[in-house]
Amino acid sequence: MAPQTDAQGRFRLSEQNFDLVVLGGGSGGYAAALRAVQLGLTVALVEKDKLGGTCLHRGCIPTKALLHAAEVADNSRESAKFGVRSTFEGIDVPAVTKYRESIVASKFKGLQGLVKARGITVVEGEGRLVAANAVQVGDQRLVGKNVVLATGSYSRSLPGLEIGGRVITSEQALELDFVPQKVAVLGGGVIGVEFASVWKSFGAEVTIIEALPHLVPNEEEVISKHLERAFRKRGIDYKLGVRFQGVTQHDDGVVVTLENGETVEAELLLVAVGRGPVTQNLGYEEAGVTIDRGFVITDERLQTSVPGVYAVGDIVPGLQLAHRGFQQGIFVAEEIAGLNPIVVEDVNVPKVTYCEPEVASVGYTEARAAEKFGADKVSSYEYNLAGNGKSHILETSGIIKVVRVEDGPVVGVHMIGARVGELIGEAQLAVNWEAYPEDIAPLIHAHPTQNEALGEAFLKLAGKPLHAL
Repeated sequence: MAPQTDAQGRFRLSEQNFDLVVLGGGSGGYAAALRAVQLGLTVALVEKDKLGGTCLHRGCIPTKALLHAAEVADNSRESAKFGVRSTFEGIDVPAVTKYRESIVASKFKGLQGLVKARGITVVEGEGRLVAANAVQVGDQRLVGKNVVLATGSYSRSLPGLEIGGRVITSEQALELDFVPQKVAVLGGGVIGVEFASVWKSFGAEVTIIEALPHLVPNEEEVISKHLERAFRKRGIDYKLGVRFQGVTQHDDGVVVTLENGETVEAELLLVAVGRGPVTQNLGYEEAGVTIDRGFVITDERLQTSVPGVYAVGDIVPGLQLAHRGFQQGIFVAEEIAGLNPIVVEDVNVPKVTYCEPEVASVGYTEARAAEKFGADKVSSYEYNLAGNGKSHILETSGIIKVVRVEDGPVVGVHMIGARVGELIGEAQLAVNWEAYPEDIAPLIHAHPTQNEALGEAFLKLAGKPLHAL
């Protein structure tokens, strides 16, 4: 659209009006836009890069493609034990990249088609909140009855630790055209353990450095300990409870120094210490939106301090998960449309870490449940996957831990083992519907499936165990 001028030749902005203007086309933003048009609202969706955001292009989807390639590599190496003859000859990185990019391209094309078919006005460019009801993109002013802020997140670093050269983030890790021989991973959370898992399967030596006492420290402690044992068995090294002090780069690699005096030598250092909100220089504070440490503060209905301005996704304090963003986007669209949607607390959002073995959870850990309901009011049961036929076939080990309130509902489910991410659907229904184990125990779980393990845990808590003492 060409710039417009008034009678005196002065530049003026073109202006368009919508029911809803969404700033950011990632998971939360496009979900809000799609649901809003379903509800009869006119929508403008502003995106400076590509629709789908970090999750589709630099996060969830491409990393899970890498993890699947890693699983195939492991299966190839281990095929003889199943009576299948094969030869593992290494990783063809260009072919892996082609596979990964083809999946992203296909999903991107589908999303573009969906947004177009729904009649959403997509505005390309960097948007800025210039008033409580207006977003400016270049010479365009988009005025909305409501505005949704959904500008996503970026890979954090540590103070004094500059990204560059052999010090990389997950975005650069995805684009590597080689398999490093030796990698140090700073951070034992979700991103760190997933990349560690991929690189180990691809043949690299890996050392994880985590300041807290356990890997995936936000999970149930027994799950973290199982993951640590599994990684040790796979040959993934880790250093827990130690802090990073500095890194020196040289021609052949890096030397990472820890506060306890230890050093770790590697070809690359992956910095995986979490993600920060993208909120600076976008006009939020100038428009009156309250910001705390970079995050947008909202009420439980996701409205900011400015009436009519909402925020969703990674810029809102809490879990930084694409599916949380989807849910929040849908929630806000329905809130604006007057449907009074149900609030889903962060504790009841399912989480999956796609390393080998997988980790999945929803609800309270036993420790948090004890704090909330009282230690004498909480009980739990751990079902070992060694007793599950399908898990035995898959040669995976792990556990399923279910936490309940005594004579009350299931309040937490925590799992580790191959493919347990696919079990989280039933678990999150049990937790969110506040189901009692006695309600679930009579339901039939197909045999032989890993899903039976959940059924066995519910049977035990209901007082009628089958394949457990």
